[in-house]
Amino acid sequence: MSKRLKTILLLFILVLVVIIIGNYIHLFLTKRDINYPNKDTYSKIDKNNLSILIEVDKKQLSIIDLSSNKIIKNYVVATGKPGTPTPLGTFKIIEKARWGGGFGSRWMGLDVPWGKYGIHGTNKPGSIGFNASAGCIRMRNKDVEELYSIVDYNTIVAIINGDYGPFSHGFRNLRPGDRGADVMEVQKRLKMKGYYTGALDGIYGEGMKYSLIQYLKNNDLPLTDIIGHQIYEKLGIILMD
Repeated sequence: MSKRLKTILLLFILVLVVIIIGNYIHLFLTKRDINYPNKDTYSKIDKNNLSILIEVDKKQLSIIDLSSNKIIKNYVVATGKPGTPTPLGTFKIIEKARWGGGFGSRWMGLDVPWGKYGIHGTNKPGSIGFNASAGCIRMRNKDVEELYSIVDYNTIVAIINGDYGPFSHGFRNLRPGDRGADVMEVQKRLKMKGYYTGALDGIYGEGMKYSLIQYLKNNDLPLTDIIGHQIYEKLGIILMD
């Protein structure tokens, strides 16, 4: 065997040894960093006892174990812009999918009756922590992937924003075609008073308009299809400090 061939063979063996040793070192360091007593924490939790709380004002999503009433995980999120606010209320996860693009690596759709909203990842991680979305709850991809693996279909998702429930985004003049938790609250009040008989879907449609007009007629109020401060007050919807 020539000297040159021996040198090449020796170098090949040395490279192979370095690769093998490097793999062993990597495995050792990886195993050393794993907290084995806690590494199966999420797999041991009963997914039927989990719920999600999203606090819009704090830009925070929490996973809550209902069996112990303890928060087991918190994430920072982005929520809706002022013109496209995040829906407030209590919903369920009805979709789970692996999307891409602006929705990041995971999507969890909610059963919001007045529109398509969900919890999803993002290709704009710098937006996390701000009012930046079209109403959805936006998470970092690594966070939404973890959440996706922890929660299941029909998980309850409660979305709040301070102390004023569906009016935490403030009072607005409601007009036919408007949608939101505030519309649904007006529907509830009209239903309680025996005027509205339609679905509580948060959509200001013709049925809600008809019931509003009947309510105004019977209470000697000016007829209008715009729900403003006077009607809110008459319906008993008042924000207290």
